Amino acid sequence: MPRRVLTGRVTSDKMDKTVTVLVDRRIIHPLYKKFIRKSKKYAAHDEANECREGDIVRIVECPPISKRKTWEVVWRNGHVLSTAHKEAIDAAATQIAHAEASGEAAAAAAEHQGA
Repeated sequence: MPRRVLTGRVTSDKMDKTVTVLVDRRIIHPLYKKFIRKSKKYAAHDEANECREGDIVRIVECPPISKRKTWEVVWRNGHVLSTAHKEAIDAAATQIAHAEASGEAAAAAAEHQGA
């Protein structure tokens, strides 16, 4: 089962190796059909204490680190932080590049056959 990934804003970085991340989401009210903003705070593990208040971060679910901490920061303001997740992201980028290359090759072959 894939791990959940959430994106939010750091609201507190006062704890050692832990940040509080506020994740906003929009839902539609079932009766009035109006968009409502809901938010929830998550305690996330920040091994290197790099995240600061106001940073936009991406967190992924992980095995429990403590009583409240089951999330880990893997991305901060466009930079990958965790090396374990960096390998997975690199593999996905390689897959996308191969898919695009094969799509271009197929388009070129179809163009060549049509000419």
